[in-house]
Amino acid sequence: MSIQWFPGHMTSARKKAAETMARTDLVIEVLDARIPEASCNPMIRELREFRQRPCLKILNKTDLADPEATRAWLAHYERQPGVKAVALSCKKPGDVARIPKLAQALAPHRNDGTKQLRLMIMGIPNVGKSTLMNALLNRRVAKVGDEPAVTKSQQTFDLGGHMTVTDTPGMMWPKIAHDSDGFMLAACHAIGRNAVIDEQVAAFLGDILLARYPGELAARYKFKTQPADGHAVVEEVARRRGCLIKGGGLDLEKAAGLLLTDFRAGAIGRISLETPDTRAQMLAAARQAPAAAPDEQAREEDADE
Repeated sequence: MSIQWFPGHMTSARKKAAETMARTDLVIEVLDARIPEASCNPMIRELREFRQRPCLKILNKTDLADPEATRAWLAHYERQPGVKAVALSCKKPGDVARIPKLAQALAPHRNDGTKQLRLMIMGIPNVGKSTLMNALLNRRVAKVGDEPAVTKSQQTFDLGGHMTVTDTPGMMWPKIAHDSDGFMLAACHAIGRNAVIDEQVAAFLGDILLARYPGELAARYKFKTQPADGHAVVEEVARRRGCLIKGGGLDLEKAAGLLLTDFRAGAIGRISLETPDTRAQMLAAARQAPAAAPDEQAREEDADE
């Protein structure tokens, strides 16, 4: 199964973002610390590199992510030219207060006070852009919700200290190239629920938890034996949480929802779904995968039209 999600309003959002980028000095890209690269929109990178804009990458929700994985991602991004990376929680005012000074360091040509430093907040849906905006301004100016694509239009505000900040709608890209990225995005609730099947996403998550966080998984659900794979994880969660349907069968849909909710809330532990190493391994495997058969390729092209 491949997960794709590109609501119609995102086409116009991209066009508007390109226009605003021309008048922007610095891009603040908000990423999900649990899936930094999977939550990195390639369209944002293309726009800012075309305009040669520096980027402050914020790994948000760091309190939910594996600290070791986050350190590896910070080192990974710090090696990129024109990029500064910081891990924080946009819900913590003290963390957010660091951002203006970090932005100024990336745009020293605006430090003389003669012209405003123009910041632009970008990212995929539901990574915390609106929460960041509200914290920066210390007042509620952007609608916040635990659903993707809450923000639908741009807003620009005076940040003080010769700075302005523009909040933009969450943007996805037209085609997610790697299936695992789609599942990671869905697990972190960055994709609309109408585009995913919770049981499949939960099974994907279960496979990662078994491979990298088996102790945390077992401790949360009190497994008596380790499940064989992600599907078995969902089944065992159903048993341990009493998720049953009429007749005594397992309610896998409810169990999948419980597993995803626990992951998203950090109830299982501080979990990262990818690291720089696992990302490199995934990309290497994708490059070595055999090309699609001609008839399959034709079906894919027809679907894109």
